[in-house]
Amino acid sequence: MPELPEVEVVRRGLQRWISGRTIAEVRVLHPRAVRRHPAGAEDFAAQLNGHSVGIVRRRGKYLWLPLGATGTSVLGHLGMSGQLLVQPEGAPDERHLRVRVRFDDTIGTELRFVDQRTFGGLSLHENTPDGIPDVIAHIARDPLDPAFDDAAFIAALRLRRTTVKRALLDQTLISGVGNIYADEALWRAKLHYERPTASLTRPRAAELLQHARDVMNAALAEGGTSFDSLYVNVNGESGYFDRSLDSYGREDEPCRRCGTPIRRRPWMNRSSYFCPRCQRPPKA
Repeated sequence: MPELPEVEVVRRGLQRWISGRTIAEVRVLHPRAVRRHPAGAEDFAAQLNGHSVGIVRRRGKYLWLPLGATGTSVLGHLGMSGQLLVQPEGAPDERHLRVRVRFDDTIGTELRFVDQRTFGGLSLHENTPDGIPDVIAHIARDPLDPAFDDAAFIAALRLRRTTVKRALLDQTLISGVGNIYADEALWRAKLHYERPTASLTRPRAAELLQHARDVMNAALAEGGTSFDSLYVNVNGESGYFDRSLDSYGREDEPCRRCGTPIRRRPWMNRSSYFCPRCQRPPKA
């Protein structure tokens, strides 16, 4: 599933290509793509028509398109295979095209939501006073948010009675971090994924946060991480940060610090990648 860097790459593309444009027509080609809009596909399309797209925003793994001064936004979640593409009008339809959005100008491009596995989707929601769709108001800020409170996060992290990787994936504590960047941040911090959060000193917690921030900034600079053709930016291009990963996906390859083979272990229906020498498991 796309994590913060991948979603931010998409957000920037949408901001460049569709912000400020007015919606002329919406066609929902598969109702599952708007299943989170209770009033249905026709109502979803009707409520978007005639409204301009504001500044495209993101929190964690979610992004949204504010609709003029309506106080509502189109919330997008890419799921496992969702793609928001800006394509020339008249370009051949993608095989898994779910929603098409046309605009009332002569720029000649349209927005398409493509989703092979239909786990993602678009929905319309009321905004909170802060301009955030109400259904995601509970999600914490992410490390790249200028308003992220480092001290509050560190204090909350150390109070949790859990393990460090579980905490990093808790979107009510810190958003945008998924399995890939959690493993990468933990490798950089030399912390085992089962390390209890209560055992972290403030300096170690601050160091981990900075590593999470650094690795996501590095991924963002390279367009995100693409292991297959399902994650792409709005122009259909893949990111290439997978070439720079230090732990994730590198089972049996040598650790770039000490040369010990990277190990993979099943973890919460996922996998955790780590160096058994640099990231020693906690004592029982």
